[in-house]
Amino acid sequence: MLKKVLLGSLGAALVLTAGILLGHFGIQRGSTHLSHDRSLIPMCLSRELTKVPHMATSPGDEQTVQYMLKRWQDPDTGLDQAWREEYKVYLSFPDPNTPNKVTVVNPSDAVLYTAREKEKAYSSDQEDPEVVQPYAAYAPAGHPKGRLVYANQGKPSDYFLLNQTLNLTGTVAITRYGGEGRAGKAINAAPYGVIGVLVYTDPWDINDGKMSDNNETYPFSWYMPPSGVERGSFNTHYGDMLTPYLAAKDDTYRIPEKNITGIPPIPTQPIGFEDAYALICELGGEPAPSEWQGAFNCTYNFGGPGFKPTSNFNNSDVKLDIYNREELKNSANVMGVIRGSVEPDRYVIYGNHRDSWVHGAIDPSSGTSVMLEVTRVLGRMVKQGKWRPRRSIIFGSWGAEEFGLIGSTEYTEEYYSKLSERSVAYINVDIAVKTPGSDSTSVYDNWIRYFNRTSPAYGVIPNVGFLTGAGSDYAAFIHFLGITSMDISYTYDRTKTRARIYPAYHTAYDTFDYASKFIDPGFTSHQTVARTAGNVLMRLADSLLLPFNCSDYAETLEGYLSKAMELNTVLEYPVPAPISEPLQTAVRNFRSAAARLDHALSILRPLKVRRINDQLMLLDRAFLDPVAFPDRYGFRHVIWASSKAGQATFPGLADAYTRAASTGLDSDWKEAHRQLSILVQAIQGAAHTLGDAI
Repeated sequence: MLKKVLLGSLGAALVLTAGILLGHFGIQRGSTHLSHDRSLIPMCLSRELTKVPHMATSPGDEQTVQYMLKRWQDPDTGLDQAWREEYKVYLSFPDPNTPNKVTVVNPSDAVLYTAREKEKAYSSDQEDPEVVQPYAAYAPAGHPKGRLVYANQGKPSDYFLLNQTLNLTGTVAITRYGGEGRAGKAINAAPYGVIGVLVYTDPWDINDGKMSDNNETYPFSWYMPPSGVERGSFNTHYGDMLTPYLAAKDDTYRIPEKNITGIPPIPTQPIGFEDAYALICELGGEPAPSEWQGAFNCTYNFGGPGFKPTSNFNNSDVKLDIYNREELKNSANVMGVIRGSVEPDRYVIYGNHRDSWVHGAIDPSSGTSVMLEVTRVLGRMVKQGKWRPRRSIIFGSWGAEEFGLIGSTEYTEEYYSKLSERSVAYINVDIAVKTPGSDSTSVYDNWIRYFNRTSPAYGVIPNVGFLTGAGSDYAAFIHFLGITSMDISYTYDRTKTRARIYPAYHTAYDTFDYASKFIDPGFTSHQTVARTAGNVLMRLADSLLLPFNCSDYAETLEGYLSKAMELNTVLEYPVPAPISEPLQTAVRNFRSAAARLDHALSILRPLKVRRINDQLMLLDRAFLDPVAFPDRYGFRHVIWASSKAGQATFPGLADAYTRAASTGLDSDWKEAHRQLSILVQAIQGAAHTLGDAI
């Protein structure tokens, strides 16, 4: 179907971990402890995990909690200890008795068109009564009715352009996924007077233009069928919304619901592209720009606002009837541990979220089955007395991830001090597999062939991405705690498809049937990820010296510096201290400190091992600044925070300078100077972390 390739989702949140991967993991099949087991195991695990829908806190979710505990408490293959930890969290659900509706109504409120309330059933999986209706989690209830307009991806620039042409007050906007976070599509709309938002996945963005379920989409291929709807959490912050920076226990203080930020202020509802087609192709008004056009065989117009005079919907409104409600619910993490033999107070953490929107064969059960296979193999070696890691390994099966990374975030908030002091690294495997694997090519060879870069030090090497956002459970570990993190996934050749993610993502079609036919027949990719993740885990847990390469980190900072200098030259920033002086000095000092540490490692004496390991372990904590991003919950890492500037450089600096160059305001230039100072001092502090004890 598509090229078989391991891409850089193996990208560490920091390039320190690239030193682990590049130096050790050109893994041929059959080369590790994790390769001696039956190939049917991942398939059986996936089938078991996806038997029923298991949305967070549902009966199916509790079944998976019990299944995880059973596996991790097994006397022959289990862990040293396993338990559940409960949190009381703020979740959002549709009303099962009063479904959300999207209709076209004429001036007399007669219904002319009704969008699907449920996705079309191609198998019994979609007919399961526990399949939740598509909805926008955390979007408010309400019944807005207004003329329809097309707002592309719902970015601020999209609404700004649309507002130049139309009066948006009282309108309903239809937007497509991509380009802007889910919640942002509604948050950006409200200031213009938009009263409701629809969201759909355009076939151009996910299906390479394919639209027919007669022969083009699922059940005939991996492409999303016309009624498929991407569910999702429509919030911009991560963690429990009512208990920011506090673990959501029964007796924890909770902020008033009215004080929650980062969620849609207006009713919002996702729909399938078959319904979007019926609405967009009837819109009147001027044609939208070429970059706003999609796969439908019609011109995407802005809207009059409203429909064309020649349309059967002429002079009609689009109405949203949204009945979402919020509840406090108990959600569980399942935790397990293998105690270390030499340094039990140093932790390597491995996590995967357990909850799904529906059956979740790929998201998250591909990652869950990989984690269960890793724990089975390691647990058996421990039980048989053949192996015990030097450092402790903590496993986390996180709850309520789909609602905003809640389980993992609450865990980091509850155990903040201990994790900050003792954690070596965090490994995340969420969507483990997005394409079939290869039986003959090593991970390293596939990786360097399809996703590479040129390093000044090493030449052409496998590339790694950066965990700059909050896309999965690594967020709280890297951005909040500053723990070295990585996210591992076997993905597809993106030169062969425009699909921004596998097409059944968050739909009722992400099932065992879909996974076994179109994503990973034979489950060979599941095996590859299990072996790779298991080897990374064992090396982090067993190596005498932590396998982190500070010179690689310096190389990344130098690349960021080069891009920052390039932007500085173009925009001629009038800040009091030019970028070239303090930032160059800080990065140069970091490079020197990294080189000195590399030399110390080459002549290492046993008594220094613990001290140097602590320097390596704590390096990322030096880049944390609690006031760097006051408006961005949970983001404190000044190197790896996400950036709106879209540049591969220091995020806070890039965003502040871009804004200042746009507005010219003195206050914005002062913020740019503040960000520069924060960054310089963080890099200098990190260099000091790598230096001698005194």
